[in-house]
Amino acid sequence: MRPHHKFWPRRLPHAVVPPATSLWHNLAVSALRYPDKPALVFFGRILSYAEVVRQAERLAARLQALGVKKGDRVVLLMQNCPQLVIAHFAILRANAVVVPVNPMNRAEELKHYITDPDAKVALTTGDLAPELVRASDALAPGERLAHLIVTQFTDAFDANVAGDDAPPEAWASWLLTRHALPALAGGQVQAWTEALAGSEPVPALDSGPDDLALLPYTSGTTGLPKGCMHTHASIMHNAVAGCFWGNGTPENVTLAVVPMFHITGMVSLMHTSIYTGAALIIMPRWERDLAGRLISRWKVTHWTNIPTMVIDLLASPNFAQYDLSSLVYIGGGGAAMPQAVAQRLLDQFGLRYSEGYGLTETAAPSHSNPPDHPKQQCLGIPFMSTDARVVDPDTLREMPVGEQGEIIIHGPEVFKGYWKRPEATAAAFIEFEGKPFFRSGDLGRVDEDGYFFLTDRLKRMINASGFKVWPAEVEALMFRHPAIQEACVIAAKDVYRGETVKAVVVLRASHRGQVSEQDIIDWCRENMAVYKVPRIVQFADALPKSGSGKVMWRTLQEAEAAG
Repeated sequence: MRPHHKFWPRRLPHAVVPPATSLWHNLAVSALRYPDKPALVFFGRILSYAEVVRQAERLAARLQALGVKKGDRVVLLMQNCPQLVIAHFAILRANAVVVPVNPMNRAEELKHYITDPDAKVALTTGDLAPELVRASDALAPGERLAHLIVTQFTDAFDANVAGDDAPPEAWASWLLTRHALPALAGGQVQAWTEALAGSEPVPALDSGPDDLALLPYTSGTTGLPKGCMHTHASIMHNAVAGCFWGNGTPENVTLAVVPMFHITGMVSLMHTSIYTGAALIIMPRWERDLAGRLISRWKVTHWTNIPTMVIDLLASPNFAQYDLSSLVYIGGGGAAMPQAVAQRLLDQFGLRYSEGYGLTETAAPSHSNPPDHPKQQCLGIPFMSTDARVVDPDTLREMPVGEQGEIIIHGPEVFKGYWKRPEATAAAFIEFEGKPFFRSGDLGRVDEDGYFFLTDRLKRMINASGFKVWPAEVEALMFRHPAIQEACVIAAKDVYRGETVKAVVVLRASHRGQVSEQDIIDWCRENMAVYKVPRIVQFADALPKSGSGKVMWRTLQEAEAAG
C-alpha cells in the first residue's frame, strides 16, 4: 500500500475502468438522458444538451462534405464560447482529430499549427480569422488551409443582453463586432451559420478508444512546439475520473473561465462536465466582476481556476455584493495558491482550495489533492489509476522521502507520444519497475504521507500566471528581428504574475543606438502571443558562453535571482 492511500477519499476506488467508447458518446448519452437540461450558458443564452448535439452533428456533416476524413487533423482556434465546445465535438463526430490552438498566437506562430499537423481545415472566430489567414497565405500552396469556417461571438448570444449576464462594457467592440469574412488564398471561407444550415448526411461514427482524438501542442526546451498524441481513451480516463474525484453529479454548475483551448480547461472542465451532464457557465476570458456576478446568478457549484483569478476576485471593491455560498468545490493549478488566500477561503467560506498538477502530456491531472484532505501549496497525490514516483534524474533510482528528484508518471491518461517526433518520444519515457513512465521534467519531493511537492524545474521554463513560457521558443522568434544578434530569455520576479519574461539582448553593431528596449518589446507584441512577450528587455555587450560556445542561461538566471 502506498502511503497516500490512507488519505484517499473513502467513497472512491483507487482506479477506474473508463467507457470503451469515443468521446462523442459522452455528449450523445448526456443529451439522451437530459435533452432539455442546460449544457452551455453564454451571456444569458442557454443551449440545451439536445441543441448542442444537433449543432455538432450538423457541423460534423459539413466537415465531412469539405473532405475531412477519419484521422484528419482540424485546427480549432477560439477563446471560450459555445462554438468552441460545439466545434470540438463536431470534429470528433467527424472521426477527426482536434488541434486546439491558443488564440493569443500570432501569424508567425500559427504557421506551425497548420503545417506540422498537415491541417487543411480550421474553425475560428471573426476577430482571429485575419491572423489565421495571414499565416496560411504566407505558406507554400501545398501547405495552406483549404477551408476556413468562421463564427462571430453574437452567433451564440443576444447582443442586447442586460443585467448580471451582460458582458463588461470594455468588451463591447470585441464581442459585438461582426467581422467580414476574409479571403483565403487558394481556399474557401464560410460562415458558421451557413455551415450549420446544411442538410448533408451525418457521417457514420467510426472512432473508438484507441483512435487519436486530440493533438494539443506543448513547447519544450528546444525549438518549435510538439503535438501530444491523445487517444479517446486517455482523455476519457481523466474526464471520468475527474467527475468522480470532484463529487460530480448532473446538478453540477461549472464556471468555465479557464481556457478550453488549454488541456486543463479542455479535460477538467469541458470533457468532465459533458460526461457528467453538468452545466457550463462560459466566460470568454477573465474579468473579476463578471465572474462574481455569474457565480451568484447561476449558483455555480464547481470552479476550477488559476490562483491569480481568486486573488483578483477577492480584491474587487464589489466583492461584498457577490454570493459564493453555492460553491462546493474550488481548486486549480498552474501556480501555487498563496497560503494566506487559501486560509481566507477556508475561514470565510469553508472552502478548501484543492491544487492539482499535470501536463499536456498527461491530459491535465496526474496528481490532485483529495478534496477532503488537501495540503496547501502541494501538488497532491497521484490521481486515480496513476502511479507516480520521484527518481534521481541521472541514475533513475527512486529517491527517499523528502529528497528531491524528477517526477515520473505512469497511467492511462499519459499520451502516446509526440506527433512525428520518435526521438523526442523515446527521450520522454523510461522503463521503471517494468512499466513505461513519462519523465515530467519537473523536480519534486514526496512527504511521509505520499503527497508530492514541486521544488524546481529540470526543464527551462517560465511560469507567468499559470501560462508556461518556454525560453527557447521566444528566443527563436526574437532572432527574426533584424537588430538582434543574440538573445537569452530568463525569468524575472513579478509581484502579480509570480514570474515574468525577461530578455537579455545583444544588438548587431549596425543597429546599436538606433533601436531601444521598448522597440524590441513592441516588435515582440506584433509577432508573438502576449503572454510570451518579454516585459523587460536588457541590452548587453555579450552573453556569457561556455567553452563549447553555448549561452550559459543559468548564469544570467542566477544573477537575476541574486539581483
